[in-house]
Amino acid sequence: MAIGIGLLGLGTVGAGVAQILQTPDGRHPLVKELELRQVAVRNLERARPVELAAELLTTDPSAVVTNPAVDLVVEVMGGLEPARSLILAAIEAGKAVVTANKAVIARHGAEIAAAAAAKGVYVLMEAAVGGGIPILEPLKQSLGGNRIERVSGIINGTTNYILTRMAEEGASYASVLADAQALGYAEADPAADVEGGDAADKIAILTGLAYGGLVPREAIPTEGIDQLDTRDIDYARELGFVVKLLAVAERHGSDSDGTEVLDVRVHPTLLAKDHPLAGVNGVNNAILVEGDPVGRVMFYGPGAGAGPTASAVVADILNIAAINQVASGPAAGQDPLLAASSWRKCRLVDAGSTCHRNYVRFQSTDRPGVIGHIGGCFGAENVSLQSIVQFETEGAGAEIVVITHAVEETGFRRALTAILKHPEVEAVTCCMRTL
Repeated sequence: MAIGIGLLGLGTVGAGVAQILQTPDGRHPLVKELELRQVAVRNLERARPVELAAELLTTDPSAVVTNPAVDLVVEVMGGLEPARSLILAAIEAGKAVVTANKAVIARHGAEIAAAAAAKGVYVLMEAAVGGGIPILEPLKQSLGGNRIERVSGIINGTTNYILTRMAEEGASYASVLADAQALGYAEADPAADVEGGDAADKIAILTGLAYGGLVPREAIPTEGIDQLDTRDIDYARELGFVVKLLAVAERHGSDSDGTEVLDVRVHPTLLAKDHPLAGVNGVNNAILVEGDPVGRVMFYGPGAGAGPTASAVVADILNIAAINQVASGPAAGQDPLLAASSWRKCRLVDAGSTCHRNYVRFQSTDRPGVIGHIGGCFGAENVSLQSIVQFETEGAGAEIVVITHAVEETGFRRALTAILKHPEVEAVTCCMRTL
């Protein structure tokens, strides 16, 4: 029996989903059992990349959710509202949901999980992270027997494209961003990408799956690439590193009550050139999972776009279709929400207690003793240095670049404060973590 699909949104991803459903030949046999019953759009008159019968279209998304011919709702409209309310309404109506909306899941995953559990319906979201890269299902199933130590990834294609161009061409951030917007890789308002918010949404979801507990999205320390200078990318290259925007979730042990303590963050990072993520360029994404006993496993591929994201959406639809062939509903005793559910408590680590390597660039006058002062202040806080290099600049100034060994954040920050008290040290012009 055909499964009626209701589609909320017919933009880039929605059109890709519709295209797959309309061309089932050569795909999994279950695709032929999926029937597009109604589609919500903003404008009925707008030209679209996929042809649909006029009677399928509506400007009322609530009509799709309440349509008795719709068995499964696919939400690809984006944004927090009305997407959240529509997802909850579909669940309340007893309908399964597939969504690509990382912002909603990152902020309202617990609410949606509770609603889905109460109604006994599935909510799947593989497309919310990594586009066409299958990462959520492997974390839930294939890697379920592992103790996950760290998940780190390049999970925003826009910023990775910009950083790749800056590194390869020496181009400025502003010029590459303009090109990315012209090519459609970046939105007219690129803030969610370049300020790190999009990556933070995604790492919040990955954290919940990897560690079994939700963390507050708003508490994740987030830094983007919008303040990054090309010279730091150049200096990093000279020192044997590349710069990437990383999203990281790392285990820091547990409290006495069993609460997992996690370091979750988004920031530009220096990677050694032989690091598995260092060669991920352009708009591609990659997620590196480090677990016990599996070791390192990396998932790589296109992280956005109509084809990859629609592929992940339809894969989720097929998962639900296959379940419905076996039983009339979710299996007894099985958690109906296959993502973003919690099975233990987690909390974020105190940022000051984290340990990591650092890249820091100082602007100073070109006078004797400055490097000695910097080294002395770091030494006083037990900050061991891997390298300290002076780069000449135009005029009388100098730039001093330091790479530290792993050090506790609190001591590192105290050292920076002491360094800046020297009259010849004018500013810390860049500070990034290093892997």
